[in-house]
Order: sequence, then structure tokens, then C-alpha cells
Amino acid sequence: MSPKISIVLPLRDSATTLDECLASIRAQSFTDYEVLAIDDGSVDSTPSMLRRYALQEPRLRVLGNYGRGLIAGLNLGLQEARGAVVARMDGDDRMHRRRLAAQYRFLERNAGIAILGSRAYAFSSEPLRRGTHAYMHWQNSCLTPTDMYAEAYVESPLTHPTVSFRRDAIRALGGYRDGDFPEDYELWLRALRAGLGLAKLSRVLLDWRQGPQSFSRTDPRYARSAFDRLRATYLARDPRLNGGRKLVFWGAGRRTRMRCRHLMDLGFQPSTWIDIDPRKVGNYLQGVPVMEPACLRGSWAPDERPLVLVYVAVHGARKDIARALEEMGYDRGKDYLMVG
Repeated sequence: MSPKISIVLPLRDSATTLDECLASIRAQSFTDYEVLAIDDGSVDSTPSMLRRYALQEPRLRVLGNYGRGLIAGLNLGLQEARGAVVARMDGDDRMHRRRLAAQYRFLERNAGIAILGSRAYAFSSEPLRRGTHAYMHWQNSCLTPTDMYAEAYVESPLTHPTVSFRRDAIRALGGYRDGDFPEDYELWLRALRAGLGLAKLSRVLLDWRQGPQSFSRTDPRYARSAFDRLRATYLARDPRLNGGRKLVFWGAGRRTRMRCRHLMDLGFQPSTWIDIDPRKVGNYLQGVPVMEPACLRGSWAPDERPLVLVYVAVHGARKDIARALEEMGYDRGKDYLMVG
């Protein structure tokens, strides 16, 4: 009989953290699972550790990825998974004891959700960066399907190793794609575009290790520019930008304009720039006026209200901008979108 959950665990040189990871899996209250440990050509003691574990644990299957990389390993796990639910895990993280039980139960009860994450606790042997704290605060606040749809262009709305998803739904999407972009974020954006439901449990169910050698710190696919290009690609396909509404870009600073450039290069030009800096207000950028936020006030007809793309990246400032827009009658996810 097939297990209910397949845990897809890609690994490379994970010997120093593998014991903790596997111990957290063995401690799960939900026991009807298999572990697909996909070794991507490790040169440390990871392969021998996996062989030893496999002799002791019949639920552990070791698959060789032979140095083909993370995306190939993820797709191998997706292909080999026997469970109807796939749970992602990384070799340097720790599951909380009831993670699998809580996610499986939620998916059983909520047929409209295909991809389910949870809140996470970020930890490191060194003090966490201020940006990591800000990101985790946003990440752990983005919980509901409505949040995911409205906030999808801020950042990746799900922490990858917290996610459990319906295997067949992700197979039908074509699995993970390889390219010059973060593979998990691209999958979530593709899933949202296909109409799949995303959600997140409000409980912290994963300890997410941060370190200088993490993929997110070292791989160019996770650089800021890669996120910006990917966001622009999916924004350009979003029905909210293709309904004939005028576009307003909030943020006229140099760095903001650099991020906007990806979308503008795809043919989406603003009718107005918004900024609060008096040195910018009243000027023109490429023939487009820079105006104060107050210009967005007015009694708009339903088909005349512009769509505001907020490119301001500071977390606190985004909250203030959202509050101002909502006081002017703009609805999150419909009349304005935050863009990371």
C-alpha cells in the first residue's frame, strides 16, 4: 500500500545537519510516510550516512541525482513519490513533531487548497540579519489564500521546506522549472496563475536554518535581480494588468526605477509616478509626471480607477502606503499590488 505522504528531501554535503533533520522526521506523530532522500553527488559522509539510515528505516528510499542539480532532484522526487501528498524538506532544517499531521489533516478538509505551507522559525549560529527578521515577519503574516493572491509579487509567499502539496496538481503543472530564477517562487506564481489555492497554517512547524552557504545566499538564481525579472514576467501576464486600466507606479527613486524597468521593458508604462519626496514631485521621468499621493484621490468610476503598483521595498513604508491607499478607497489585490 502506498504511503499517504512522500517527503522529498534533496541533499548535497549535508552530513553536519542530517542527523537533526532525520531525527525530526522520525519523531513525527504522523507515521504513514516515505522519505525520498535524493543525493546530488555529495562528497562528504552524506552517502554513507544515508546507507546506514536506510538499513534501519524501511520508509527511507535513497535516490541518486548524480550532480544534476536541485531542480532535477526535486523533479526526480516528484516523479518517484508514491504519496498523494508531497512534503518538502531540506537536509539542514527541523520539522516540528506535528507538522505532517497538521498539514495532511488540513489538506483533507480543504479540497480547494493545493499547496500548503506553515509559519517558520528562522535560526542560525550567528545573529540574524535585520532583513531576515523583516522578511520572516512578512512571511509569517501572509497566511490566507487572499493574502497569497494579493501579496504574491512582494516575495515568495511560502517558505519552500514548510510546504506540503497535492502531488498530482504539481505534476499537472509540469513540476519544477529550471532557469535563472528561484524555482520555488516560480512554481507558486505559476500555481496562482493556474487558479490553484495556496494557504499557510498559522502554527510554526519548521525550524529554518540560515547560514552563509545557503542557496539563497550563494546561488545567482536567488539574487535580487532574478526575483525582479521573475516578478515582471508574471506581472506582465496578470489579468489585473491587462484589463485596460491605467498604471501608476509608486516610488520614483533610482533603485525603484531599476526594479520597474523589467516590467516597462515588457511594454507596461506608467501614466503617473507617485512619490513623497518634494525634490521629485513636479518633475517628469521619461515624459511621465511625478505627483503626490493625493492625486490618487477622487470619485472614480469603477472602470476608471488606476491600478497602483507599489514598488517601495521598505516593510514599514509599505504598511503606511497600504493604509493611505485604503483610506482613499483602494482595495488590496484589486486596486493596488505591492511589488518587492
